[in-house]
Amino acid sequence: MALPSVMMLPLLVVIAAGIYYIYTEVIQFMSQSVVRNKVVVITDAVSGVGSELARLFHQGGARLVLCGTSWDKMESLYDSLTSGADPRVMFTPKLVLLDFSDMASMPEVVLEVVECYGCVDVLVCNSSMKLKAPVQSVSLELDRNIMDVNYFGPSALTKGILPTMISRRAGHILLVNSIQGRLAVPFRSSYAASKHAAQAFFDCLRAEVEEYGIVVSTISHTFINATAPPTTISPASKPLKGLAAFISSQLTHGVSPSALANEIVQTVNRKRKEVVLAHPIPRAALYLRSFFPSLLFSVVAAGVKDSALSEQM
Repeated sequence: MALPSVMMLPLLVVIAAGIYYIYTEVIQFMSQSVVRNKVVVITDAVSGVGSELARLFHQGGARLVLCGTSWDKMESLYDSLTSGADPRVMFTPKLVLLDFSDMASMPEVVLEVVECYGCVDVLVCNSSMKLKAPVQSVSLELDRNIMDVNYFGPSALTKGILPTMISRRAGHILLVNSIQGRLAVPFRSSYAASKHAAQAFFDCLRAEVEEYGIVVSTISHTFINATAPPTTISPASKPLKGLAAFISSQLTHGVSPSALANEIVQTVNRKRKEVVLAHPIPRAALYLRSFFPSLLFSVVAAGVKDSALSEQM
């Protein structure tokens, strides 16, 4: 007996929901099996994304090396991960103090990270320092600090760990970058420049190490929409107006830490080389930047001019 047409749509929705549930469960199981017993290093592990990522990898049976600038926060994360954990399935995480703003300490930190297990299977470079300010108000010292944290730090850590991966002819290096590593937005010159530099470095690295079986991935995401916003340096800046303001707001229409952490796990699982985690407007802006750059430049410049004019009035 045929089903009434009015019943078809709800039935299709239920079937689609069931298929999606099964798919996500299978993917999650596969993700856990991929990282089981693997040595996974996470920088800025105490951030919203870092802690979510640590939880997922810990549940998957990875041997974690958690890095951060605050020992107290890392110990708190350690306690939350190990509380009630089954030692037969989950490894006890190791903690390493790492501050990318202190580049002089990098050789010792790299040595400590490698000595935790003697090798690194997955390196997740997650640290980031943000800035929103007009170009003329940003000091050269601040420019250098941002470059240290967002570019020189991750590249130095990667260079230190790379020889162990090359000798084993295996490994996965993942950069959690930003959409602004591919699309610059006014009043974020230093931040966007550091993210562009990091993107270029890891793009070059990907080609150079492919012959050794090493995978290099980059994830370009929009603003991380956490309950507690990340620390941001915010000197006075001019607001954007009009269409430029709309594009800017869409560029910062964020992703949650849990969604980004899940995307990172899936990227490691599937060995994807590049992921853009953004809404349609930022994606459209990326295409405009590539194919119609003059149009995008005009729109953004007009927005900046409007904001300057409104302040004069």
